Parts: sequence; C-alpha cells; structure tokens
Amino acid sequence: MNLFNRAARRTGTPSDLLVVGLGNPGEQYAGTRHNIGAMVVDVLADRHGGRLRKGRELAQADEIRVGPHRMALAFPQTFMNESGRSVTKLVTRYGITDPERLLVVHDELDLPVGRIKLKAGGGLAGHNGLKSIKAHLGTEDFSRIRIGVGRPPGQQSGADHVLRRPAKRELGELAEAVERAADAAELFLTEGREAAMSQFNRADP
Repeated sequence: MNLFNRAARRTGTPSDLLVVGLGNPGEQYAGTRHNIGAMVVDVLADRHGGRLRKGRELAQADEIRVGPHRMALAFPQTFMNESGRSVTKLVTRYGITDPERLLVVHDELDLPVGRIKLKAGGGLAGHNGLKSIKAHLGTEDFSRIRIGVGRPPGQQSGADHVLRRPAKRELGELAEAVERAADAAELFLTEGREAAMSQFNRADP
C-alpha cells in the first residue's frame, strides 16, 4: 500500500519539503562515504539555525525556514538498511502527501567522486537505504540527490568502500559536493525540482 494514499496526516501546517540525509548512526560511521547524505542535512541545519534532535520518528530532525518556505530535515537513527522505518514516521509527522516533496540525499557508487545529480524516482541502484524506503512507503517515486563517491578500488567490495572514510585526495571534492547538494536542496524548495535538476545535473559545477 502506498503510504501517501493514507488519510492520517499532520494536523498543523505541513512542511514544503522533507530532506532526509541517509547514513548510519554512531561515531564509528561519522565521516564515512555512506554518511554523506547526513552531512548535507547538517550543513542545511547550520545554515538556517536548525538543531537536529532525536524524536519519536527514529531520527534526528528539525524544521527550518528558508524565506517563507518550511523545510524539514532528518537523519534517520536506524541503520541504513532500515531507513524506511524512520522515513515512514517522518512523512506523517511533516505532512508530506506527495512523494516528489520527499528528497532523499545519499551516496552513489555509480557517479564520480564529487559529482551530484538530482533524480525523480526511478531505480534504486542496489542502495539498501533506498530499498528500505521504497518497501515502507510503497513507492519509489520520491526525489533524490545522489552524491558520487566513486567505484571501489581493486577488489574492494562496494560495502567496504562506502563504510570507509574518504582518502585525503577526495576530501576537498566531497566537501564541495556536500555544499552544492545543500544548495540544490534549497533551490528545489524555492523553485521546484525541475529548476534544481536543470542547474545541478550538469557534469561540472
């Protein structure tokens, strides 16, 4: 069943956009490639005076204002492969009735290091966090910001690659990508998905 078709919704003013940055909770995962989505949510909170707090939605979350717009921010505190448990609760809390207004930020093996790309629904590329969200929401039509972390070197598995911290040579590119992804989320909020895709899906920043 598609969660967005259910009747129960937030009683107050709904958020205009819910941005969920994927990752794993705990200090041992902080700064790893798999947590780059959570880094984007942190940047957005810092820019707009937000403070992420743990709540009943199994996430650290807050709602900020960007001009007249409401943007909800969340970092699920489930592990990556259970992200959908938290996102289900967040969608209800913030009154998101259209999957387009759910923007999931995540690491992407199939993009070069530092490249960002917005996507409107579609395939999940084997990403366990996205798989869990689809399973719990009953749809894959939610929006995404994909942040490239590159393919693993040599015989290293994809799982090992994303659970490691980036090499020093990658840090600058990834830090810039996090800032651009935050910019893209803001543009998505204020001008819409198509405008954000047009500006940020180019090969070069």
